[in-house]
Amino acid sequence: MSDVFADEDLMRKFCAGEAHAFQLLYARHEKPLYRYLRRLLGSAEALQAEDVFQDTWMKLVDARDSWQARDNASFKTWLYTLAHHRAVDILRKSGREVSADEGWQENDEAEAPWALWPASHAEQPEQQAFWRKAGQQLLHCLDALPVLQRAAYILHYDDGLSLEEITLVINTEFETVKSRLRYALSKLRMCMGAHLQPILEKDSA
Repeated sequence: MSDVFADEDLMRKFCAGEAHAFQLLYARHEKPLYRYLRRLLGSAEALQAEDVFQDTWMKLVDARDSWQARDNASFKTWLYTLAHHRAVDILRKSGREVSADEGWQENDEAEAPWALWPASHAEQPEQQAFWRKAGQQLLHCLDALPVLQRAAYILHYDDGLSLEEITLVINTEFETVKSRLRYALSKLRMCMGAHLQPILEKDSA
């Protein structure tokens, strides 16, 4: 039944006093939002994810008297913006650098055999096990990215936000988001290379 209503419709209902609408919004966004916060905060601040998650929903509740739908931002974008800024505050207080990106040379990935990663090779059971393990390695590689590159990658590839939506969430320019995604993918491919190389060599044999 909740799928009948768009997020914005449910938020309007909640603002009008329908508590059940909040429960539907929460059920719809609970898992992906919490996953985003866990991955954005990384292993060093993972214990803070629950607090940031709860703070985000409390901010939503507090905004029920003033919230208005926007033409240029979906409810999901607004919700993730609340969560992102709270998480960045936590990272800043912990001493993590979140304002600058590390540079990356364009030709560093040009001839890497894993340059087409991520790819879907999980047709056989042994390959499925391999890619499950690769998923764990990917989390370690994500953890090593600069915070704002990690945010851009997760928002785009995990949560399905467009580049335009990401500019609103992390409050930066479109071209900056494109650059951060490019750098993030380059670094992830290089980080994952040692793990993926055996199966890629097997496929090319």
